[in-house]
Amino acid sequence: VGSVHVEQYLDRYSNRLSCDGVIWEFGYVDPKDRPIISLGMKGLLYVELIAKGPVRDAHSSLAVLIENPAWRLIYALNTMRDQTGKIVIKDWYKEVRPFTEQELSVIASEPFDVEEFKKEYGVSKFVADTKGNDIKKALVGMPTCNIAGFNSGYIGEGAKTVLPTQAVVKIDFRLVPDMVPEKQLERLKSHLKRHGFADIEVKFIHGEAAARTPIRDPFVRKVERAAKETFGSSITRVSSAGTGPMYSFVKVLKAPCISVGSTYMFARTHSPNEFARIDLLNKTTKCIGRIIEKFAT
Repeated sequence: VGSVHVEQYLDRYSNRLSCDGVIWEFGYVDPKDRPIISLGMKGLLYVELIAKGPVRDAHSSLAVLIENPAWRLIYALNTMRDQTGKIVIKDWYKEVRPFTEQELSVIASEPFDVEEFKKEYGVSKFVADTKGNDIKKALVGMPTCNIAGFNSGYIGEGAKTVLPTQAVVKIDFRLVPDMVPEKQLERLKSHLKRHGFADIEVKFIHGEAAARTPIRDPFVRKVERAAKETFGSSITRVSSAGTGPMYSFVKVLKAPCISVGSTYMFARTHSPNEFARIDLLNKTTKCIGRIIEKFAT
């Protein structure tokens, strides 16, 4: 449900949870069995857009007179993002925090097998034909506008000539540090009104701010050493491309948060037949133990 009560819980028990660092069992292990240590998480704004048409499904012959809500929604979506992946909502990138020199250095040195990645997902090129170091910069620090699901009309087998009563699209926007979900939500609403789509309902589902631990924080070195001792080597990443409630821990506890986990990079995450490797679970358990030991010294 989006961990909606985490920040409230942390606030209530902040004295008991007072700490100098937070380690989170989350993250990936690459194809060479190197754990990816993430110093941050992207944020998230998740919404539903709902366009309504006739009071009930109608015969599609009436499409000459009655506007189809699916087309209405498609037209609205087309105003939000261009073909390069850039979000064209006014001021969307206004608060985006630029990378530091240290972060750019870490990003440049991080290994990333482009061909293996493309092969795993069956794609021949990336959005906007992104290449080189820009691929890694996009993963850890670029906001996104993604259509997670679109539902309207008849989607069963065969034909049914229907003009649907409504259309619904689920969208997740990945956010980066200093972008505030609530502020981005208002910008989205204003954008739709400004482009003549005030009739489209915007339903807020979830919001999460992004977090990022500075590379020079002493905690980073301890985690890196523990990972190297357990796995033999490791990769430090400025941020995960995914989202979790890291910001709440950093904000309330005022402590650095770092994640290292046991998920194999190509474990079909969020897809059918998602799996976990027991050997990586065991190694990560030992790694967390080593981190706790090193943190005490």
